[in-house]
Amino acid sequence: MPSDVAAAIDLGSNSFHMIVARINDGQIQMLDRLREMVQLATGLDGRNRLSEESQQRALDCLARFGQRLRHIPPTQLRIVGTNTLRLARNSAEFLARAEAVLGHSVEVISGPEEARLIYLGVMHSVAAIPGQRLVVDIGGGSTELIIGEQFEPLHLTSLKMGCVSISRACFDDGRITEARLHKAELIVQLRLEPIGEEYRDLGWQVVTGASGTIKAVQEVVVREGWSREGITLEALRRLRGALLEAGNANTLAARWQLEPARAKVFAGGFAVLHGLCEALAITRLEVSDGALREGVIYDLQGRICHEDVRDRTIATVTQRYGLDDAQAKRVLATARQLLAQTSVAWNLDAAEFAHLLEWAARLHEIGLLLSHQDYHKHGAYILEHAILPGFSRSDQMLLAALVRRHRRSFPADAFSQLPKEQAQPLQRLGVLLRLAVMLHRSRSRQLLPSLILEVNGQRLNLRFPAGWLAGHPLTRADLENEARYLRKANFRLEFG
Repeated sequence: MPSDVAAAIDLGSNSFHMIVARINDGQIQMLDRLREMVQLATGLDGRNRLSEESQQRALDCLARFGQRLRHIPPTQLRIVGTNTLRLARNSAEFLARAEAVLGHSVEVISGPEEARLIYLGVMHSVAAIPGQRLVVDIGGGSTELIIGEQFEPLHLTSLKMGCVSISRACFDDGRITEARLHKAELIVQLRLEPIGEEYRDLGWQVVTGASGTIKAVQEVVVREGWSREGITLEALRRLRGALLEAGNANTLAARWQLEPARAKVFAGGFAVLHGLCEALAITRLEVSDGALREGVIYDLQGRICHEDVRDRTIATVTQRYGLDDAQAKRVLATARQLLAQTSVAWNLDAAEFAHLLEWAARLHEIGLLLSHQDYHKHGAYILEHAILPGFSRSDQMLLAALVRRHRRSFPADAFSQLPKEQAQPLQRLGVLLRLAVMLHRSRSRQLLPSLILEVNGQRLNLRFPAGWLAGHPLTRADLENEARYLRKANFRLEFG
């Protein structure tokens, strides 16, 4: 397989999607698409735990997808999980099994990040317009609403309602009645109530729908002759009457040649779409071929071409909150120098480690926005819970862990909450960040002398030019304190 081939997998609550594409001179050519209606969300029990049956159904699908991925480099593949994996209390167990089947890591992304990627995928699939566009994506467990202009998303919302969750709540046995449909529509109205007025005030010129529910509704209304293209509010009102006339999911499947799995969740998906259109006064929406998986591919293209949206996010946060960029750059330069000297001995030569260390160095002081007291703890909390476009939940967890331990205590179990294969690299990156921060404690503009850091397992030897430490007694005292901190994590720091 050529090295310019990339792939994206979307582990949705209703369907799993995979696309394979060739990236050539910044252009993307789709080569292959696979889709299976796994309906992972139906496996959530009352305690939000995924059943073994639903996990196995998903793993069987991923085994089939995995055959297509065997020759794609890890840097050119991205696999994202959405609402059901955000909710599932045993998602870590499932993700470990999924990664074993695929041979690649899986990222669980936040609702706002899912919305951003959906918007990106849609915008690459539709014609440009002047003014603002509203994008609506109804998934299995969540619905994303995005208002943007050109390729810039301006307002993103992820609502906890989708075709699977609403169907389970209101049409679990397949029967469709006026009372049940009214209940579903009421749920949608309640979910929209906090944001409806805000979105109507923001306004838009065009509404675009994406993903399976909206595509299925479009096929039905066009087949019935209720709409020539796209979906109108009048067509939805006629479809509502047809659903009540049909009365159950089996009749829907027969009448409109729906897949059985789609027919089971069609009424719930319809209720979300119809409720949205009524509440937001949407009289017509066009339908896009692009959605989350296309957005993931285009985002991946940016990373491959060194236009990583995560770098823009870090720069935006630094500027918006007035962080000391000069100090962050000093810490970053030293951290890079120390990483270059230790990457081979400590097995930290992967690009992902350089990125993570860079982001942590740039944002290590973000906790000062709240208080200098324990600012490393405040910073970790902010980074773990903030909306950071481009970052997955695992990205943010790793970044927060580094910032949490960049100063003060450094116990042996500082990174024990992380997956085993990530704990040791993060601990070592943490040591490098701590040294870089400590060496720039004075915040002096004066350059540091040439440093040499040698490592052998848990032993570190940091050397300065002859006589330099004698002229900098505060740095020597800081190094002595740091050696005591590191000793608790079983590192031995020597310097001279």
